[in-house]
Formats: sequence, C-alpha cells, structure tokens
Amino acid sequence: MKISTLVTIRPAESADVPAITEIYNEVILTTTATFDIEPKSVAERMEWLQSHSKNYPVLVAVIDGQTVGFAALRPWSQRRAYDHTVESSFYVHSTQRGRGIGRKLKEAIIEEARRLGFHTIIARVAEGSNESLHLNQRAGFVHVGTLREVGRKFGRSIDVHIMQKILD
Repeated sequence: MKISTLVTIRPAESADVPAITEIYNEVILTTTATFDIEPKSVAERMEWLQSHSKNYPVLVAVIDGQTVGFAALRPWSQRRAYDHTVESSFYVHSTQRGRGIGRKLKEAIIEEARRLGFHTIIARVAEGSNESLHLNQRAGFVHVGTLREVGRKFGRSIDVHIMQKILD
C-alpha cells in the first residue's frame, strides 16, 4: 500500500504527547517491540519527551493533523566513551502500519543522527519483530549479535537482536 503524500515528519511537541502515549501503550500491551510491560500515563510520557534534548530528538509522523507514529534517539550508554553512539527506536499506530510510515520515521531519525554528528546507531529488535528487522536492514543496519532470552513478556523468554549502522 502506498503511503499518503500528506505524511509530515517533524520534531515532537507537547501537544503530541497524548497521541504518543496512546501509540506507545498499544505497543506495550500488544507487541514485544518494547519490553515495558505497564502502560504509561500522559504525564510520564511528557516527562520522557522533556528528558530528550536537541541532541536526542523525538520526531513524529503526522497525517491530516493526527500523530500516527514517532521515532527517537537516546544515548546508548551513559559512559563517555559511547558519546558518539545512539540508539534509535520507532513506533507506528497499528492502524497505520504497512504504509511506509515506519520507513519514513527511520530515515528521518537516521538523518537527524547524521546531522548531529553521531558515528553509530544501534537498534534493538525483539525476536518475532520481522517487520522491524526488515525495515532496519533496508535502512542499512547490520545484524551484529543476538542476546538470548534477555526479556520476558507475555509469559515467554524473548531474544533481542542487536543491529548497527555506522554513519561515516
């Protein structure tokens, strides 16, 4: 299915937080795309957004004025030697998946990482998230390892694939 030409990718604003919260809570409750297991409040997601600085942006995908997905960068580690490495994540509302929105978000967050001077981007992809694996591979990420049974959700142990993209 082709993506609407009306998709806009832009920096997240406070007004996007209720939609971001709804999207993220749906992902928490129905997928292994995040290992959070309890839904978040709008206040918690507002705090999360405010914790991101201009060096670790949050972007949203908007269609017809409605936020339908988001992507974010965050530090890979608090240790200073990792300052040039970030982790990326993205989430799309279930009604909008399969329309290319995740790809657009991923491309935009990669460009933000490049613009900000980061050297490496890491993505963690849970076992069974084949669409996310494929999307990351199409964006140039390489599978560099698998952490076996590091998460537990929906009553089962889950592997996590580590993917990496070097920007320079």
